[in-house]
Amino acid sequence: MGNCWGSDSIGQEASHVYSSTNIPTTGGTSNNMASSATSSVSNCRSQFSQTVSEIVEEENPDGRILETPNLKVFTFAEMKTATKNFNTLLGEGGFGKVYKGWLDEKTLAPSKAGSGMIVAIKKLKQESVQGFHEWQSEVNFLGRLSHPSLVKLLGYCWEDTELLLVYEFMQKGSLENHLFRRNPAIEPMSWETRLKIVIGAARGLAFLHFSEKVIYRDFKASNILLDGNFNAKISDFGLAKLGPSGGDSHVTTRVMGTYGYAAPEYIASGHLYVKSDVYGFGVLLEVMTGLRAFDTKRPEGKQTLVDWLKPTLAHKRKHKTIMDARIEVQYSSKAASLTAVLTLKCLEHDPKNRPSMKEVVEALERIESLNKERPKDTSRSGSIHSWTTPRHGEQGSSHRSAGSIRGKR
Repeated sequence: MGNCWGSDSIGQEASHVYSSTNIPTTGGTSNNMASSATSSVSNCRSQFSQTVSEIVEEENPDGRILETPNLKVFTFAEMKTATKNFNTLLGEGGFGKVYKGWLDEKTLAPSKAGSGMIVAIKKLKQESVQGFHEWQSEVNFLGRLSHPSLVKLLGYCWEDTELLLVYEFMQKGSLENHLFRRNPAIEPMSWETRLKIVIGAARGLAFLHFSEKVIYRDFKASNILLDGNFNAKISDFGLAKLGPSGGDSHVTTRVMGTYGYAAPEYIASGHLYVKSDVYGFGVLLEVMTGLRAFDTKRPEGKQTLVDWLKPTLAHKRKHKTIMDARIEVQYSSKAASLTAVLTLKCLEHDPKNRPSMKEVVEALERIESLNKERPKDTSRSGSIHSWTTPRHGEQGSSHRSAGSIRGKR
């Protein structure tokens, strides 16, 4: 789940409110986490249920919003069987550990290893209070939101102190793992594939923002997962929040997320706007440059990618100099410039001046159509990658697996 790096004094995180049709209120944990969740259910109507009832009839051909969750409730015994007693570790992070599991494709019952379908099973650390709230958020949002660009949640388990989530398995792992790996024996991710991925991710965010209902809050390369055909799906909804309502422009929360991606207005005030996600999308400046959003191994003044390169985005003649030198013959100069201009718009300081994600999708689709033009100038001129050797001054991703939905950093 997301890393909390902001001050607790900046606002207060609004309490998550959940419907009794979604999170079980009996037979769960006996600790304070369970009593808190039960209290929320018994005292409040689900905000998400109310929101869904308002928009479920609206047309959106690219996705669906369900009135009630369509999830399988697993027993812990089933989880042990599906994972062969948690034998195959895929990843580990702040939330807990992620294991490979096998389920029958039709019944979702545990199956033998190597048969049925592979799934990723995330197991909560029992001492993680924040993880419990994020587990609830995952169930609520991914249990009711269905879109080709959102990772599919198949079910969950809540038994005594055990909390688990069961996801579809994403064979190619995360965009982060592919974008920043430095194995000379492996070709770098192509510009065509990068565009395909960011378009898919943008479509996912546009769906979440539909009628300004959901703010994702943790958009970054490690949360964009890839299937076998490099189709992008947004994962990890532990920090997602309902957007503003009743004429409000924002919601106020405790600052949480990942350094280098969070919007400046959110960091400064705890005010979270729908277009705060658009700023995070702009940080996919990483896709253009092949450089991480934040890297302490870079020289002083260049460690935060946006602070370093945002001024360059405003100069058309310098656009090609910020592109990843490893893919320089794969795009047209016009495509590079349009991508830089769009990125700069997403990174506007005032959220009102940022485009909507629908507009971002449309702009990216135009850039993709231009990508068929081959660049005439293949010379290297002043690439930003010349400041250090090796080029990026960093190691590959620290995640253990490139083929999983992982726990947090």
